[in-house]
Amino acid sequence: MSRPLSNVDPALRRCWHPVARPAEVTAQPRRFLLLGEPWVLYRADGGIVAFADRCPHRHTPLSIGSCEAGVLQCAYHGWKFDSSGACVEIPALGNGAALPPAARLSPPAGLVEAHGMVFLAPEPPIAPLGPIPEADDPSFEAGELPTLAVRASVGLLADNFLDVAHFPFVHAGTFGADEAAEVPQYAVARDGWSFTTSYEHSFANREDPGVATGLRPLTQNRRLVYRLDAPFHLSLRIDFIEAGGTNVIGFFLQPESAERCRIFTTLWRDDLSGDPARMAEAVDFEVAVLREDLLVQEAFDELVLPLTPTAEVHTRADRTTLELRRVLSDLVRAAEGDAP
Repeated sequence: MSRPLSNVDPALRRCWHPVARPAEVTAQPRRFLLLGEPWVLYRADGGIVAFADRCPHRHTPLSIGSCEAGVLQCAYHGWKFDSSGACVEIPALGNGAALPPAARLSPPAGLVEAHGMVFLAPEPPIAPLGPIPEADDPSFEAGELPTLAVRASVGLLADNFLDVAHFPFVHAGTFGADEAAEVPQYAVARDGWSFTTSYEHSFANREDPGVATGLRPLTQNRRLVYRLDAPFHLSLRIDFIEAGGTNVIGFFLQPESAERCRIFTTLWRDDLSGDPARMAEAVDFEVAVLREDLLVQEAFDELVLPLTPTAEVHTRADRTTLELRRVLSDLVRAAEGDAP
C-alpha cells in the first residue's frame, strides 16, 4: 500500500462507520457528513432511514425539507418520498400523473443501530461491524461522552487510541505515571479484519477512592485488552487489579471530510453501583484524557495515516499500531479488488 490513508479514501466506502447517536435522529430530516458526502437521516415507520442528501430532481439537499407521517418532502419543488425512497408525489404534475421511474432516493448499502450508535455503510462492507459484548450485559452501566467534532485524521486517532507509549507524556495530568514509561513485551492476535492485544502495566489511579483513604497506593496495576474492528471501531477493556472492577471504552470515529471528523466515546462499567454521580465523574475523567490526546492530534500538519511500513520508524512498542496499518492496507487492497 503506497498511498497514505485519508479521511475520504474511496476504500472507506466499503466499511461501516458511525454517523450519529440515536438521539440525534428525529422525525425531521437532518444532514450528516461521511467521507465528504452528505446523508439525510430521519425516523419513519418505526425506524431510522437514510438516503444520499439530494433530491433526484435538482439535487437539492433533502435535509432542508420536512417530514410528515414518515413522508419526506423536498423544500424546492415539493416532491415527496416514502421511507423506501420511492417518489409518491410530484405536485407540478397534478394528481394521477405517471411518476418517472428514476425519481427514487439513493439508500446506503447498510444502516444499523448498535452499541448506542447509528452505523452506516455507503457500499457493501468488506468487514463486519465489531462487537461490544458489555453493551448488552446488564451488569454494566453505560455513560456517553459528549460527541466531539475535531480537525483530525481518523487513522491517526485510531493509532493514538491503540498506542500505549505516549501515556506518561501526554497523560501526565490524568493517569500517566513514570513507572509506565517502558512498554512491556506483548503480542498481537489477528482474526480476519480484527485484532486484539493484552498486557498489564502500572499507572496512577487517581480515580480510585481507596487512594485518598490510604487503602491503596496511587500507582496500581491494570490489565488492558485492546481490540480493533476495521476500519475505526475500537474498544479497550480495562480490568483494575488492585481496585477491582472493569471499565470498557468504546471509541467510534466518523470521518466527515478530509480534515474533520467526529468522535463518539461510550463507557461501560460494572463498578459504579448505579451511582450517577460516579458515572458523571468517570465521564468527566475520560473527557479530560481525550482532551489531552487532542492537544497532539489536532496539531498534525498532514491529516493522513501512513500505511507503508518504511514511511515511519517503528519499534517493538509499536506492534499494535503497526498491525493497524497492516489491517488497513489489506482493507484498501480488498476494496480495490485485490485479495489481502
